[in-house]
Amino acid sequence: MGRAEQLRHFSSGIVAVLLAACATQTPRSAQRPPNIVLIVADDLGWGELGCYGQRRIRTPHLDQLASEGLRFTQFYAGAPVCAPSRCTLLTGKHNGHGAVRDNAEVQPEGQMALPADEVTFAEVLRARGYRTGAFGKWGLGAPGSEGAPNAQGFDEFFGYLCQREAHNFYPDHLWRNGERVELEGNTRGLSGASYSHDLIADAALDFLRANAERPFLLYVPFTIPHLALQVPEDSLDDYRGLWDDPPYDGKKGYLPHPTPRAAYAAMVTRLDRDVGRLVALVDELGLRDDTLILFTSDNGPTYDRLGGSDSEFFASAGGLRGFKGSVYEGGLRVPLIARGFGVASRGDVSDEVGAFWDLFPTMCELSGAALPAVLDGRSLKSVLRGEFVGLAPTLYWELPSYAGGQQAVRHGDWKAVRRETKKGGAPLELYDLARDPGETRDLAGERPELAAELARVMEREHTPHPRFALFPSEAAKRQ
Repeated sequence: MGRAEQLRHFSSGIVAVLLAACATQTPRSAQRPPNIVLIVADDLGWGELGCYGQRRIRTPHLDQLASEGLRFTQFYAGAPVCAPSRCTLLTGKHNGHGAVRDNAEVQPEGQMALPADEVTFAEVLRARGYRTGAFGKWGLGAPGSEGAPNAQGFDEFFGYLCQREAHNFYPDHLWRNGERVELEGNTRGLSGASYSHDLIADAALDFLRANAERPFLLYVPFTIPHLALQVPEDSLDDYRGLWDDPPYDGKKGYLPHPTPRAAYAAMVTRLDRDVGRLVALVDELGLRDDTLILFTSDNGPTYDRLGGSDSEFFASAGGLRGFKGSVYEGGLRVPLIARGFGVASRGDVSDEVGAFWDLFPTMCELSGAALPAVLDGRSLKSVLRGEFVGLAPTLYWELPSYAGGQQAVRHGDWKAVRRETKKGGAPLELYDLARDPGETRDLAGERPELAAELARVMEREHTPHPRFALFPSEAAKRQ
């Protein structure tokens, strides 16, 4: 059976068999399996942390986390926008095989649902005996849908179900386990009584305290620093007046802000503060050596000037080409910091290549959970232990929206990009990332055989989807 046919026939019956296997699997040892804390920032650029070269924004807690663990320099998001990237993370399938391949709105609140027959890492770990919690932005299903977090393996959820609702940090409601929670005093304005990020951080801390005596999976998809620019005064005061900071008038989307650069920097530092609180609580509970902490971002930084953002000023993409929405490096390459269980390194840097879909099999191997048969990723366990294994994987991305449809492949140090796929495809571009990480020199004309080989990889890794047409020959059908 071919790869595409396997994916099309991956049914709920197979899911049931998988979960039963997880539940009955003999543990690798009598010891408790490791706790896992996975923190995902929202639109945080590769260059926005001090440990990745940031000079204007202060991120002391994440810098400390990197100094105590392992920092990856060639790690990639699942897609250059929110929903498909989170789909690849949760399911371990790249975007050419994923169930959700682009942002797709559902009215009045939500996005296209992750199908019930998709297996998430939360389902696998829960079957292994983990208590599972998610706190933050979901973006893969409307309230009550099959894609809601409590239907996808999470025992507890608190936060935004809809990523569009998450465009305001003072919403009039959030969701807790399928129940709408009203937030009195919030009017969706520039400020309010309850800053949603703080509520989400506190809920994640409560989950840690409540589950310290048993194995747990804590997934924290924070909403910062996604727009709009909103942050409490106590954080804004740390940056106000540091730079020339012309007011943002709101004419390029989202809410206006009187000091947009200060607001953005303050948001990132507040994110850093709450990552520090989570890490500190893990240590205070005596779980440091038993807990793997992972920190990353769902895609690259916001494209410059949208909503008052200033990615050029902050060098948010770290000198890489492109921003969010682009399959160039700036839209896909993200931080990954690992510390704790299974991480031998202390302050080391890894140049190994990896992507979102590698985290699912990594969790399975570290926890002793059964590995689903249909995954695109591979375990990073050996890399976390400090071994250089030279994975040299072939990575694939696609995105139907933006630039007329896009595809990208990384094979070793080579990167191929094709845009305007919905119009038949612009000429394939080829870059040598080892010598040209900024993707400034297209070598397709000099290496036609390699370009053709990577074009075949693009063709092989893409399976048609009834909702997300990538080529003119694929008729998109509304679900």
